Amino acid sequence: MPLINLIVTLVVVGVLLWLVNTYIPMDRKIKSILNAVIVIAVILWLLSVFGVLGNMTGIRVGG
Repeated sequence: MPLINLIVTLVVVGVLLWLVNTYIPMDRKIKSILNAVIVIAVILWLLSVFGVLGNMTGIRVGG
């Protein structure tokens, strides 16, 4: 993946998270959980992009 695509994706995710945190009324606890889930997902995606985590196609959620 080219570096510019990586940067654009991170900026878009950051702006979307900021918009959700700013304009959607939610409880503070729900916002913190949402932020944590998004940050963990972005970190896992970055590790996968850089080849540290390997291929994540074998990961299944649920049954």
